[in-house]
Amino acid sequence: MSGHSKWASIKHKKGAADAKRGKIFTKIIKEISVAARMGGGDPEANSRLRSAVLKAKLANMPKDNIERAIKKGTGEMEGVEYTEMTYEVYAPGGAALLIDILTDNKNRTAAELRHLLSRGGGNLGESGCVSYLFKRKGIIAYSAVEYSEDDIFAAALEAGADDVTNDGENIEVVTTPEDFESVLEALKSKNFEHINADVVMVADSSITLDHDSTRKTIKLIENLEDHDDIQSVATNLEIPDGFKFDE
Repeated sequence: MSGHSKWASIKHKKGAADAKRGKIFTKIIKEISVAARMGGGDPEANSRLRSAVLKAKLANMPKDNIERAIKKGTGEMEGVEYTEMTYEVYAPGGAALLIDILTDNKNRTAAELRHLLSRGGGNLGESGCVSYLFKRKGIIAYSAVEYSEDDIFAAALEAGADDVTNDGENIEVVTTPEDFESVLEALKSKNFEHINADVVMVADSSITLDHDSTRKTIKLIENLEDHDDIQSVATNLEIPDGFKFDE
């Protein structure tokens, strides 16, 4: 989990985690629409939609935007139909990347993805080549400066969390996808304010690379995440202690 924490920290410092709110909203709207199309427009009866709506609320998306996205997904309003795809990639130095995509044009997105990988030193892998390295988990992050790890640890385990880790900057609460919402709400009820919360793919173990390969991999991930059709990028890259990103 420490690799996930450090990667989140790097993104936050570089402004990639919360920059371009409009782009973030676009990706969440896609997820809401697809979830509503597949499982119906009632979040209480559709766990995927419930998670997407929660993500929208955490991003401070206006209620009207959420409701329109649901209606477009259920067909109550005219909307675009998106296709889900997952690509498995080897980054520079051999780190694994698992890329989730929602697109209205598979051929266009595939061509643009290949261009990004070619430019960034990544290579497409065969189906199944890296996906086995990852599991879906709920991750809730808190400031290690603002809160005590012991206090969050006690509250999180009482609420049903699987684990709590601390990299010195972020305290991360790890849950199953099923327990994510209940653990998040339990901690909020005890006045712990998170800095990030999401259900994501997390690597079972991580790898470290030399400085140049690490820098190139981070840059590739950032370029991929900047693409409108790419919903998320998971990696097993471990960010070394004291790593400095050289522009």
